[in-house]
Amino acid sequence: MAASQAPKKAGVFDIRLIIALLIGGYGLVLTIMGLWFTTEEELTKAAEVNINLWAGIGMLVFAALFVLWAKLRPIVVPPSTDGEGGE
Repeated sequence: MAASQAPKKAGVFDIRLIIALLIGGYGLVLTIMGLWFTTEEELTKAAEVNINLWAGIGMLVFAALFVLWAKLRPIVVPPSTDGEGGE
């Protein structure tokens, strides 16, 4: 009765991809803020370190690593065992 017994990948429901999307979004915003919207006054306060730029780049690298991890080692959902054991 089962349509297919082949294992399936979690795909878009993989939590690593959701985390990568959130961290990547924040990283993109911080990178843009660091590149185009940081004033000299802000740089002086931060000891001449463009922290928005560096934090944004770090977050983008982190997000890329999570996506790479999810693509190289996908979560495999085992096939359903309806009707066996259980109740």
